[in-house]
Amino acid sequence: MAPYNGPMATAASPHLLTLAAFQEAQNRIRGVALHTPLIRLLDPSFEAAEVYIKAEGLQPIGSFKLRGAYNKIAQLTPDQKSRGVITYSSGNHAQGVAYAARVVGAKAVIVMPSNAPEVKKRATAALGAEIVEVGPASSDRKQKAEELEAQHGYVMIPPYDDDQIIAGQGTCGLEILQDLPNVDLVLSPVSGGGLLSGIATAIKHVRPDVRVIGVEPELAADAQESFRSGHLTTWPADMTTRTLCDGLRTQSLGERNFDHIRTYVDDIITVTESEIRSAMRTLLHVARLTPEPSGACSAAGILFHREELLPFRKVVVVMSGGNVEPDVLKSVLAEEDPK
Repeated sequence: MAPYNGPMATAASPHLLTLAAFQEAQNRIRGVALHTPLIRLLDPSFEAAEVYIKAEGLQPIGSFKLRGAYNKIAQLTPDQKSRGVITYSSGNHAQGVAYAARVVGAKAVIVMPSNAPEVKKRATAALGAEIVEVGPASSDRKQKAEELEAQHGYVMIPPYDDDQIIAGQGTCGLEILQDLPNVDLVLSPVSGGGLLSGIATAIKHVRPDVRVIGVEPELAADAQESFRSGHLTTWPADMTTRTLCDGLRTQSLGERNFDHIRTYVDDIITVTESEIRSAMRTLLHVARLTPEPSGACSAAGILFHREELLPFRKVVVVMSGGNVEPDVLKSVLAEEDPK
C-alpha cells in the first residue's frame, strides 16, 4: 500500500466542532471527570524521545468514557432527565452513562452484548443501571436500544456518533496540550471514533503541527480501511469480535466521527494481538499501570511500530481504560516476550 500523505486537505465543514465546544465541555465536566496525569514510560529503546502515557484508566469509572457521557447528560433538560437515559455499549460507555446519570439523578438503561466482560457488567450494575443483554454484534445492541427508546421515551446517549460526546472526549486532548505543550505526536485507540475524533479536533485547533494518529487491532481494522479509502466501511461482527480488545469491536466509525477524523487525523495504523498483549505487560511492569487490552492498543503502536511513526521527540499515548478481566490479565501476565 502506498504511504499515506496526510489528513484530508479540504476546508473544515461548517458542522465540525469548534475549539469553543471543547473548552465548554472542559468546564462542564470539571469536578466529575478527572484531569488525568501523564506518566513517563521509561523504556531505554526510546533513546532521545520522551514517551508519556495519558492514564485514562484512573478515571472514576476506569476509562475516558465518563468525559463524553457526562458532557452530554449534564446538558439534558429537567424533563429529559425525568424520562431516563439509554445507551448501547460493551462496557466502558455503559459505566460512563450509568455514573453520569447517577450524578444528575436520572434512570439509566444500558443495552450490553452477551460477551461483554463480566467486570464491566458488574460495575455498570453497581452504579444503579438497568442492564439489557443482546447478541454480540454492535448492530444488535444499537437496534435494541432504539426499540426501548421508542417504547419508553428514554433519551438516547450515543456511544460516539454525537457532537457532545465528541466534545467531551476531546477534553482529553486539551489536557495533553496543557501538560506537555511541546508534544509532537499523540496516539489514540480508535473504534467508533469518539475519542480519536475528539482528541484530534481539539488538538489541531490549538496546535495544527501536532500529528495525531489512531491505532486499532488488525483484526478489527474497519477504521483504517475507511480512513485510507475515504469511504465509511462496515466490518461484520464475526470479524471484529476476533480481537481481545472488547472496547474496540465496533463494526464501523460513526458518521460524525468519520468527518472529523478525515479532516484532522494524520493516519491510522494497526497492531497485532500479540503486540497488544506485550504492551499490556510493558504498561504494568514499566509504568505501573493496569490497562485493559483496548487501553494498551496505542502503547503497542509506539512499542512495535515506531518506524512508521517517525519523526517524534515527545509522544503521548492514550491508555483509554483499565477495566480488565482478572482472567485476561492473568493469561497475559503468564506469557513471556521473546528474548
